[in-house]
Amino acid sequence: MRPPTTGSREPCPVGIEIRPATARDCATLQQLERDAGQRFREVGLGFVADDNPPPVEVLLTYAESGRAWVAADSDDVPVGYVVVDIVDGAAHIEQVSVATAQQGRGTGRMLVEQARRWAGENALSAVTLTTFSHVPWNKPLYEHLGFRVLAGEEIGPGLRSLMEHEASRGLGPATRAVMTAEPLACAPKALAPGRQQP
Repeated sequence: MRPPTTGSREPCPVGIEIRPATARDCATLQQLERDAGQRFREVGLGFVADDNPPPVEVLLTYAESGRAWVAADSDDVPVGYVVVDIVDGAAHIEQVSVATAQQGRGTGRMLVEQARRWAGENALSAVTLTTFSHVPWNKPLYEHLGFRVLAGEEIGPGLRSLMEHEASRGLGPATRAVMTAEPLACAPKALAPGRQQP
């Protein structure tokens, strides 16, 4: 999972808007993920930085199914994105990436919050993700955003399967954390003029 940004107390970055991803974004998202991944070289994880981003066809599937969002700048150019699966009845953040130049400004927080809102809108039980336990901008950051580490007995079969797949790619369980947070409550819909709340 590519690095998002710092904590939830930061103001929203100026000029950044979260919107659904579209087909025209997909190639840009690949470039963005390659850029974001370079930071892993700082902590000896060059193989993560060298990992290929998802194919355009995979990103397009997320976009078409309404499970992908981008953080777009004032020119509507994506500077971050998040894609979500459903695993064990929860919204699972499969990937969140933020461009190097945009990191540390609250963009990652906005993307994670979008995933949590989507989980709430779809009445899903939780939001989950897997991340590095020893990388400063991974597990500690998500804890700051309201996530906690799942105990072994809390990890469902779908998440266990994901962990096995990660291990097959060299991401050993000793370096990984499975985390969860509650969905964000949906904002109440505005009432029509003259109507009262029942």
